[in-house]
Amino acid sequence: MLALDYGTARCGCAISDPTGVLARPLPVIEPPDARVVAELVAEHSVELVVVGLPVGLSGTEGAQAGMARRFRDEVATLVEVPVETYDERLTTRLAQRTLRSGAAAAEDSIAAAHILESYLRARGGSGSEDDPSPEGQAPQ
Repeated sequence: MLALDYGTARCGCAISDPTGVLARPLPVIEPPDARVVAELVAEHSVELVVVGLPVGLSGTEGAQAGMARRFRDEVATLVEVPVETYDERLTTRLAQRTLRSGAAAAEDSIAAAHILESYLRARGGSGSEDDPSPEGQAPQ
């Protein structure tokens, strides 16, 4: 699985291991480009793409969520695998904490790894212990 932390300047990327248990950051895509995502999907034999959906703590969606959904739709036209959105609440804070603990990857890709870990955990994988999504949050 491939997770994306979409932003207007860059797109963080992370990929799961073949068992769908672990997530590791990939280089950011700068500027965001759905064609580059499609290349990653082909290169890594990705079976599912998860795009982080920025939702406020209250559950409301703003303009950035609309842009993430449009990017999801653009990627979906270029790949032959499912492309979903998933609540990315608090992943930037988790990424900043991970960076402070010595991680070497880009913050946006670390955020993508946290999105993927949360998604995997919600689907029954293990992931890490820091879950940014609310209990029972389903993929969208």
